Amino acid sequence: MILSGVLAGTLFMFIWGRWRHDMVALGALLVCVLTGLVPGSSAFNGFGHPAVITVACVLVLSYGLQTSGAVDVFTRHILPASAGPTLTVAILTGIAALLSGFMNNVGALALLMPMAMQVARRQDIPPGLFLMPIAFGSILGGMTTLIGTPPNLIVSGFRAQSGSGTFAMFDFTPVGLTVAAAGIVFVALVGWRLVPARKQSVAEGFDTGAYLTEVRVQESTNAAGKSLREIEAVLEESGGQVVGLVRNDLHMTAPGYRFVVRAGDILVIEAQAEALGEVLSKLGLKLEEAKNIKQKGSEENGTKKEKQAGTEDSDEDKKPAPSDEIVFSEFAVLPGSSLVGQSATDILLRTRYGINLLAVSRQGYRSISRLRTMALKAGDVLLMQGPSEMLSVFSGSAGCVPLAERFLRIPDKQKAITASSVMAVAIAGAAFGLLPAAIAFAAGALALMALRVVSPRAVYDAIDWPVIVLLGALIPIAQSMEGTGLAELVTHAILRGVAQGGAIVALLVTMVITISLSCVMNNAATAAVMCPIAIGMAGQLGTNADTFLMAVTVGASCSFLTPISHQNNTLILGPGGFRFGDYWKLGLPLEILVMAVSIPMLLLVWPL
Repeated sequence: MILSGVLAGTLFMFIWGRWRHDMVALGALLVCVLTGLVPGSSAFNGFGHPAVITVACVLVLSYGLQTSGAVDVFTRHILPASAGPTLTVAILTGIAALLSGFMNNVGALALLMPMAMQVARRQDIPPGLFLMPIAFGSILGGMTTLIGTPPNLIVSGFRAQSGSGTFAMFDFTPVGLTVAAAGIVFVALVGWRLVPARKQSVAEGFDTGAYLTEVRVQESTNAAGKSLREIEAVLEESGGQVVGLVRNDLHMTAPGYRFVVRAGDILVIEAQAEALGEVLSKLGLKLEEAKNIKQKGSEENGTKKEKQAGTEDSDEDKKPAPSDEIVFSEFAVLPGSSLVGQSATDILLRTRYGINLLAVSRQGYRSISRLRTMALKAGDVLLMQGPSEMLSVFSGSAGCVPLAERFLRIPDKQKAITASSVMAVAIAGAAFGLLPAAIAFAAGALALMALRVVSPRAVYDAIDWPVIVLLGALIPIAQSMEGTGLAELVTHAILRGVAQGGAIVALLVTMVITISLSCVMNNAATAAVMCPIAIGMAGQLGTNADTFLMAVTVGASCSFLTPISHQNNTLILGPGGFRFGDYWKLGLPLEILVMAVSIPMLLLVWPL
């Protein structure tokens, strides 16, 4: 009775939404400990559960793929420039589903959102018509593999606890892939037309206008040997343009279109901040200022070795040692700032602060000066790169105000190959049973840190800690449902009151309940609550528990009806200009389709 009250209160708090999900789950766990439902000695055992460890490590691997630009080239070449809305939706949704099978689906959506927004602007249609299909496609793709989404890992963990062992990497694929394929076809042909065509209501961040930045052409890049006309044609797709060129310290402000670019040239490019990564990736270019940040460290070390005893450091050398965590941030130059009238060279950004000026945004005015010699003005927005603590020191001493920390994917071919290889090896190790999933992906996360694809500090930013706390707190509560007999009572109630002893009806009811819960509470929490009930129901009916557990995985992934049912739905709320009631117009038909396809497939692949 007490446990049922705790669960009812937990569900109410989840639906109410006043507290964050992890706070609710931790509060419920503490109540269970204080009432004796969960032993105090095992209250936090859930944080060591293999499913929790695997989720955390998969998030780190996904972060490595995302920040290295490993999938940027893939997505860019897959989408034709002349594609119409239907083909665009089909390709982007399919890519989202494919990526979500092997990386965090929020990360997959984050990779594709800028591309979708850009294509929407080019085709002059509301961005929400692309964003909602992509968000739903990434959710559908998560049900295709063991690591696609946290509910799959949770269900696999409960199966292991029941004595049947964990699910293999691709046990979810036959049902999940069929359902995802049917959903993508429906969304591409019909579904996107059901999405309300609303204008973007809230800009994501703020508009700082186009940036001027400098990039160097390397011998191995695609830009070397091309004419400016060819380069302009490539940049036009990303909204960038060449506004100048530097060769042998000679600055040309208006080079002709037939001018052939050579290795060693510096291109002055104008582009939006969000498009910088794509512009660089397309032509294999490197930021002129950013590439020297590591060289500076070695140069400083050499300088320090040359200093002899009795020689005191100058004021410029007395700066805090920068950390390994390099970030991109925007700063607005205030009136009266010491930067006004000075250039990056004048203020010794690298010597004094160890930071780089990457680009300058100046509304309505385009400077013909080199970036490093451009005299700054009040109102300029500076895109800076460097250690976060040094950027803070610079902001305080220079009289600028920080606007935002930018997440820019500056492509790195070597890191992209490394991140992809590590992910492939980790997946193979788990898929072929060479290592348990938690061990395989933990080894992969460690490899990314050791190979400097992801910095050790960034690992903790990559992990979605509210999800980890949610899972770690709910797993002991879900286990107590079985120990106290509550799961068996709920199972009896469903069988007698609804299913009437029919296994197929019970399977459908299980999926409907799971879907209903996933619309108002976290899908990982839904899976943790429903797994003991599903196992108990299969036991009462004398049927295959795997069929019911798979129904829970499908139902937990059907989070389409509200913006709060999944993080991806929340992410597109502002950029798509959506309202709370917009999601069900596509979400409800999609959920009906998912149930219509999944139930027969479950009975075929996992017979009762």
